[in-house]
Amino acid sequence: MQQESPLHLIDKMKETVLFILLTGVITIARAEECQALNFGHGSVVCVCNATYCDSVGRIGLPDPGQFLSYVSSKTGSRLVKSQGQFQKNSTGAALRITLNPSQKYQRIKGFGGAMTDAAAMNIQSLSSGAQDQLLRQYFSPDGIEYRFVRVPMASCDFSTRLYTYADTPDDYELKNFTLAKEDIHMKIPLLQRAQALSAQPLKLFASAWSAPAWLKTNGALTGKGSLKGKPGGKEYKTWAQYYIRFLEEYQKYNLSFWGLTSGNEPTAGEMTNYSFQALGFTPETQRDWIALDLGPGLHSSSFPQTRLMILDDNRLLLPQWAKVVLSDIQAARYVHGIGFHWYLNNFAPADITLTTTHHLYPDYFLFGTEACAGWNPLDRGVRLGSWDRAEDYAHDIIQDLNNYVTGWTDWNLALNQDGGPNWVKNFVDSTIIVDSSKDIFYKQPTFYSMAHFSKFLWEESQRVGVSFSQHTSLEISGYIRSDASAVLIILNRSDEEVQFEVWDQTLGFLPGSAPPHSILTLLWSRR
Repeated sequence: MQQESPLHLIDKMKETVLFILLTGVITIARAEECQALNFGHGSVVCVCNATYCDSVGRIGLPDPGQFLSYVSSKTGSRLVKSQGQFQKNSTGAALRITLNPSQKYQRIKGFGGAMTDAAAMNIQSLSSGAQDQLLRQYFSPDGIEYRFVRVPMASCDFSTRLYTYADTPDDYELKNFTLAKEDIHMKIPLLQRAQALSAQPLKLFASAWSAPAWLKTNGALTGKGSLKGKPGGKEYKTWAQYYIRFLEEYQKYNLSFWGLTSGNEPTAGEMTNYSFQALGFTPETQRDWIALDLGPGLHSSSFPQTRLMILDDNRLLLPQWAKVVLSDIQAARYVHGIGFHWYLNNFAPADITLTTTHHLYPDYFLFGTEACAGWNPLDRGVRLGSWDRAEDYAHDIIQDLNNYVTGWTDWNLALNQDGGPNWVKNFVDSTIIVDSSKDIFYKQPTFYSMAHFSKFLWEESQRVGVSFSQHTSLEISGYIRSDASAVLIILNRSDEEVQFEVWDQTLGFLPGSAPPHSILTLLWSRR
């Protein structure tokens, strides 16, 4: 494994500064550089500790007529910044990308990850300085500025034990409802620190994996089982109140929730011998529970503004699931959006699932609520420095955004080198991998994939039309932000460098090129 020493990095920074002083050329301004380490998985990780971490820093708009370019690539570039100038005349590139701001689509809500028990344990396994560094990477204005955090309600597979907040049998009044030590000592303090680092209020959303065993047909948190009784009955009413009690308890710690999902992967609880926490719903029982119990319960609680997302399961289930729930006026009035996961996407083309759903129900937002690499049994667990996985992330996000999705949430914010802890050994990968024995963490290539979106696509950025002069292997998505700037995100998964020009009618031609196996974000002001 080749590693650059911090002293060597400092020398390189001095050289860059000296070069600028001597020449006046500032085409490339290096932020604190990635301390690269190669584990033989195609690209590099960036190593961070309590005192050092590469950082993209705050990004201002370039002067009118200028553009900024940020590139990450398989060869090891990580958000490398350069600046260039729009030109009056065409560069003659064969590929012309035209920005069409008059073609307007959905507005962006944002990006984020999940504060699971496992993520919290891994972050807290570091020294306080390294913890702070890790949280800054995600949430601070110098980091990649995540806006969303998904918070599991009680345990999931990424926990070290099975528990809910109401494990006392027959407690239909939820008199013994209490948060767990994982909330009070791990997740809540970290969420408070993340909020303190963020320039904007964080948007938390909660998902439950299972109801308490005594409320369920199978009497267990795992396996095939649903709520006893039927919607409108005491079990379903108690389960709705459980959500409200959760919001009340977190409110005591000054943490308010932007949203809720109707429950993680409802189809999992319909599967015989399912190996970890699940609660089965059909679209029909989800519809009726929302109409009769959860919707009215939230509406009459102190949290009527909380956004409710249905499904929270694979997009393969769309548009059918949405049709069942949203064609019922009593349920639909309480619903704001549709959450979905990225697993099995190969069987579920984005246009016939996401775009079809959007056109059927344009008033309900589409939102990616879970994704991770390393879940597939054929390519399981952590791969330090995998560029293929970075491309999988960028490809999926661009495809989702180009099919009316408003945001995309990664799974665990941090895992250990095994891809855990996970009580059922369902190990996966994460954008940050912690090695507590050395008090360091590795920022994976997928971390930078997320950055190319989360750092640049502010809330309310609007996707606009993009057209091409010829067929291209590039994957592209274009936006106009609230500050009247344009953002173009380009993924090149091919082995060839692709030369192009961007035509913006207000400014002229932007000369560009996408290196092989790279992600590129372009930013310019249109004022």
